[in-house]
Amino acid sequence: MMRAAPSPDTSAGQAKGRRALVTGGASPIGAAICRALAREGCAVIVHAHASADRAAALAAEIGGSAVAFDITDHDAARAACEALLETGPIQVLVHNAGAHDDVPMAAMTEAQWRRVMAVSLDGFFHVARPLLLPMMGTRNGRIVAMSSVSAIMGNRGQANYAAAKAGLIGAVRALSLECAPRGITVNAVAPGLIDSPAVAAAVPPEAVKQMVPAKRLGRPEEVADLVAFLCSDRAGYISGQTVSIASAGPMHPHRARSARRDRAQTVSSPQHASARREGKRPGWAAPAA
Repeated sequence: MMRAAPSPDTSAGQAKGRRALVTGGASPIGAAICRALAREGCAVIVHAHASADRAAALAAEIGGSAVAFDITDHDAARAACEALLETGPIQVLVHNAGAHDDVPMAAMTEAQWRRVMAVSLDGFFHVARPLLLPMMGTRNGRIVAMSSVSAIMGNRGQANYAAAKAGLIGAVRALSLECAPRGITVNAVAPGLIDSPAVAAAVPPEAVKQMVPAKRLGRPEEVADLVAFLCSDRAGYISGQTVSIASAGPMHPHRARSARRDRAQTVSSPQHASARREGKRPGWAAPAA
């Protein structure tokens, strides 16, 4: 009896042999991404600036390598990328590096604005541009920029951060059109509240339960799994997209307070009481004549 040939395994190993650079690779989300890409078979290059020791330790753990340079410095970033390219093209780029400096815009200094822009937005250009032509030459590549739900929803005190992350979304959409004919996909990932020491210190557990429908923070590993998928051949027809990873649209603290206030006002309104007496759903209105 003839046996059907086994179908190819497309669940793993899609990125085997590809060199992958992860900026901000020593951060909690960055480290999870590095581990996930290494499991997919990538030769991972862990980038860091101030956390070079942590990057080196992570690289040793996953069998990769580490590199340290300031992505806000155009010339330094170009020189570092050119040095990496001496041993071959990089086919996976994950721009995870970012910076916060939260303050209402009325009190924001130029330095606070420019620093956040420099890491997230300028840094993407500084790293991606030198890698593009060699990546295009292979006719196979993946670029993922880490944005944020703040770029989509906005958040008080984060005009600089939201603008930088929204800028990444625009850059991704334009770059995806330039790269599509050459087999390269370009996407953005917009995480919501993800567990990290900084988030845990800023958002107490009770606030998380009020803000997030799932009543918990996301895990770095959950973000990393999405990024690893977008970097695989399984996502070859996904490009120019922004994928949010959040529990049903997590609310910022001021949005949660506003929602509770609006709900309380609605429940106590005469229209709400009248609708309930008539057996109608709150907010129901008769169709226009």
